[in-house]
Amino acid sequence: MMRQILFWAAVILLAYAFLGYQLLIIGLARLRPRRMLATGPAPVKIAALVVACSEEARIRARIENLRATALPVEVVVCSDGSTDGTVAEAQRAGARVLEFPQRRGKAACLSDALRSLDAEIVVLADARQEFTPETIPRLVGHFADPAIGAVSGLLRIGDASTSAGAGVNVYWKMETAIRQAESDFDSCIGCTGAVYAVRRALAQAIPPDTILDDVVIPMKIALSGHRVVYDSSALAFDPQPLDPRSETRRKARTLAGNFQMLVRHPAWLNPFKNRLAWQLISHKYMRLAGPLLLLAALAANASLAAIPFYRACLALQVLLYLLATAGLAIPFLRGRLFSIPAGFLFLNLMTLRGFFRFAFGRTGGAWESGAGNQSPG
Repeated sequence: MMRQILFWAAVILLAYAFLGYQLLIIGLARLRPRRMLATGPAPVKIAALVVACSEEARIRARIENLRATALPVEVVVCSDGSTDGTVAEAQRAGARVLEFPQRRGKAACLSDALRSLDAEIVVLADARQEFTPETIPRLVGHFADPAIGAVSGLLRIGDASTSAGAGVNVYWKMETAIRQAESDFDSCIGCTGAVYAVRRALAQAIPPDTILDDVVIPMKIALSGHRVVYDSSALAFDPQPLDPRSETRRKARTLAGNFQMLVRHPAWLNPFKNRLAWQLISHKYMRLAGPLLLLAALAANASLAAIPFYRACLALQVLLYLLATAGLAIPFLRGRLFSIPAGFLFLNLMTLRGFFRFAFGRTGGAWESGAGNQSPG
């Protein structure tokens, strides 16, 4: 009996973490949507802040891209220990430059830069992506509503080149649907690091080794009583495909950031102190238990294999793992039969890697050039 309870508990929790929560929050958002005021122009001073490390080759184009909008925007480049001509190139392009000679990490730069700006609204961006001319106006327009403290846009990523990458792309689409529903219901849990905006007065300093600045900063804003909303029409484009070979390090780091956040902010789990506690647990933290739940489901299922029904369940589990392994090992197997199991297995393997990275202290604030915390999770 206990083995059956363990099996079904693991299966139900997995289903809830990776699909059930999405269906539930979408349903709640439709039943009880929280309306926003109509967006419109806000007579405020706006800054676009890019933290960059050795981005000489593309910083000018990025500055020009941020200026290609109808609103007056001050572009500020924060150089995090750049060792090339990033500072000089940014200055020649007319951006305001905040130069930090030693590389300290994105979180430390953001905290210092946000304190030094006098803009009311700060748009946060990375060096690699591009905005449309409407991205900044759509982000800033929401701040006409005084209840809004932060606004996240949508990151569109190049097509995946492998089966697992295609599976992760499906997961990313699910993630964006969850964020939209959370926003419609109350507030989304975190923002897309490559494209979001905050009220500068609400953006608190964060520890310099913070990994998920694009979750921690918005969560602190939400805890102040303001909303964090999502606008899928505020677009950023990233030409780099979401490929597991390039995604592995960044995804593991992002998941290490979730473990860091869980340990560092235990009060956020208290629904009496955090109105978004249920969303935070369901969206971010339950997925961290995915590898353990998968192992529990497999072990309990194997111990019940003498029963025909559970023997069939075990055969199905083994088949899914085989399809996932094939999808990971053979990149050209692009069909969903392979890509979805491969993407799911890849994400859970990255959760394990993220846990060990956090547990062994490999979570410094340094960040990959141009990457940002953009991946799903």
